[in-house]
Amino acid sequence: MTAQIHPATAAVLQHFQFAHLPEHLQEVSQRFHDLAHQLAETLTGPELTAGLRKLLEAKDCAVRAAAEATPKG
Repeated sequence: MTAQIHPATAAVLQHFQFAHLPEHLQEVSQRFHDLAHQLAETLTGPELTAGLRKLLEAKDCAVRAAAEATPKG
């Protein structure tokens, strides 16, 4: 079942892009991207959008953690 993606959900999904990140951070971020898009393709409603915002926060934290774990230049 593929749901039509609400504009508010689409607005949150744009923040899961990862191609602009260094490769080692892309690996972390892509997992969240894939999950976010899978959820958006199968669910709908305001709780989905709220959940995606929380997933976005988790993605940001995980990417920052990976960035901090990388030795500086």
